[in-house]
Amino acid sequence: MSKSAILDELPKLGQADRREILERICEIEEADLLRGAAIESDEKAILDREFEEYQVTPNVGADWKEVEPRLREQIRR
Repeated sequence: MSKSAILDELPKLGQADRREILERICEIEEADLLRGAAIESDEKAILDREFEEYQVTPNVGADWKEVEPRLREQIRR
């Protein structure tokens, strides 16, 4: 199936199916990054900026163990 065919089919899917696809895409992206795949320059800029902010105020924010369940719950809604 071509990319354009997949993109054409996405609006026809239900919300749960689209979320499942999004989660799978995120898993694939994460696995690629963990294997050392290069990130886009705009993504790197965002990460660099966030890291700089963290270095200035390291106690701001929440631990990933707290954030991940909240994000997953928001995705399910």
